[in-house]
Amino acid sequence: MSEPLLKVRKLKKYFPVRGGILSRTVNWVRAVDEVDFDINRGETLGVVGESGCGKTTVGRTILKLVEPTGGEIYFEGRDIVKLREKEMQKLRRDMQIVFQDPYWSLNPRMMVKDIVAEPLETHLKLSKKDRDERVIEILEMVGLGGEAAWKYPHEFSGGQKQRIGIARALATNPKFLVLDEPTSMLDVSVQAHIINLIRELQEKLKLTYLFISHNLSVIQHLSDKIAVMYLGKLVEVGGVNEIFERPLHPYTQALLEAIPVPDPDIRKGQAVLEGGVPSPENPPPGCRFHTRCPHVSSVCIEKEPTSIDVGGGHLVACHLVSGE
Repeated sequence: MSEPLLKVRKLKKYFPVRGGILSRTVNWVRAVDEVDFDINRGETLGVVGESGCGKTTVGRTILKLVEPTGGEIYFEGRDIVKLREKEMQKLRRDMQIVFQDPYWSLNPRMMVKDIVAEPLETHLKLSKKDRDERVIEILEMVGLGGEAAWKYPHEFSGGQKQRIGIARALATNPKFLVLDEPTSMLDVSVQAHIINLIRELQEKLKLTYLFISHNLSVIQHLSDKIAVMYLGKLVEVGGVNEIFERPLHPYTQALLEAIPVPDPDIRKGQAVLEGGVPSPENPPPGCRFHTRCPHVSSVCIEKEPTSIDVGGGHLVACHLVSGE
């Protein structure tokens, strides 16, 4: 089997909590805490979890939009954590991001042609003619006509704005995209069109995705593998069919139970979560999910579970699964 395009090992991102007159660091928010996963070429890894679990921080840390606190990030075999800024700048043309909110991620004072051309000016030395042709080509690829180039963002709907954001990310012909909840700010009627566009572009351009979402239905439709995240840690990772048909971690089971069903006569299970997510500033000892887990035991409170492979690359971090 070929080497994964992206390998992440023991990735950490801690944010300082400052206090006192001198604004000293008094604690750390453990947004991402020793996360491991691989993404193969042409594959989509869906990262799912409740708000505040660290999904977005994982995506931004992988791209070094925020500096990792620790760990290793291998892209095409190179540990990008060790790269200097000039070396990282060259690599950014291969690693791009589509942001969650198209209303705020596009400069309202710039024409669409300048928004899409901006990464071309940074990374590729093209003539004005070639640059304009590339902009038109990309806009047509994402379903916007060439005439869109001479308009401003406020002249477009939310779905069209997101298409502009996708066009900007594709301008440098990248290999890897982080898609940070790209449909969550859109009307339901528009979401399906953007999801289908994302899938079509992946097939056409041989792209590799890290797709971040709290919507398991969208994750199921787009992903090859799923990583379930809770309070900065991955609790379960596996193929999309394996996760949906045989979820083993109680948190994964609860998330699947929460998916709405259109038939009111269908009764779902009882895996209902109670209480809120603890603070990542002071995570509970042992298993971080034990404060909400219906199957909690003394070992869950005392000892942090290790991730074990239950077969076929299906990884679970739970004492119930390990038999402890």
